[in-house]
Amino acid sequence: MPAKKGEGPGGYKVVLVLRGELRLTAGKAAVQAAHAAVMLTLAAQSKHPGPLTEWLREGQKKIALVVPTLSEMEQLDRLARSKGIPTVWVEDAGFTEVPPGTRTCLGLGPAPASLLDGITGSLPLL
Repeated sequence: MPAKKGEGPGGYKVVLVLRGELRLTAGKAAVQAAHAAVMLTLAAQSKHPGPLTEWLREGQKKIALVVPTLSEMEQLDRLARSKGIPTVWVEDAGFTEVPPGTRTCLGLGPAPASLLDGITGSLPLL
């Protein structure tokens, strides 16, 4: 059976990148990552249905990573967009740990894992 687009080494995945300098509690970080995953899924329904379908079919692989600063997250966003990878930003409502509008998480994908690994493969796990 021929491989589908994005299959092979890694298939499709979503990468959730959290901002280390904020020192979010584990629960807050989990919720921010969940927001990003939902936002990516909803955006992909209309803008990127093919990758979304494959990602869902393959089991919705996700990975949570951390970068030290907002500046580094912004660099990742620019690089991902330049390669055609969908991105979303989570901005907190400000009810608990951070001020309103604080960018807490960057979501990338769903996209081929090999493409995402080229951008985020050196980042540490959350």
